[in-house]
Amino acid sequence: MAKDNATEVEQAASASRLIDRRIEELGDWRGKVLARVRALIRQAEPDIVEEWKWRGVPVWSHAGIICTGETYKSIVKLTFAKGASLDDPTGLFNSSLEGNTRRAIDIRENEEIDEEALKALIRAAAALNASARKKPRKA
Repeated sequence: MAKDNATEVEQAASASRLIDRRIEELGDWRGKVLARVRALIRQAEPDIVEEWKWRGVPVWSHAGIICTGETYKSIVKLTFAKGASLDDPTGLFNSSLEGNTRRAIDIRENEEIDEEALKALIRAAAALNASARKKPRKA
């Protein structure tokens, strides 16, 4: 078991280094936004696990995927895996609104981030993932 745990720790450290590198490589407003949302995610859920999936997408997980952080030419996109199941009283979700599962937040250059609302969404997503894990599976 210790070996498996060490592997998970090594993978998380490797993913964190890859995310660090992505932020540095961007070298512009997108890197700053990605670094800022990453810090907010870590503040909201200290036990978050950083992953690197799908050939270069930062992923934050806690009992399942919470969100991804994709960077495009004109936006940084935070896609919440179960966003449609989360309350969003401040209206942060502004993309991928038509689906039954995911929701996303597109952040454009010079846009302010409602940091407290984002942290609340992260905490809610982590709680949702944890509650789904606790439910007994049907036979």
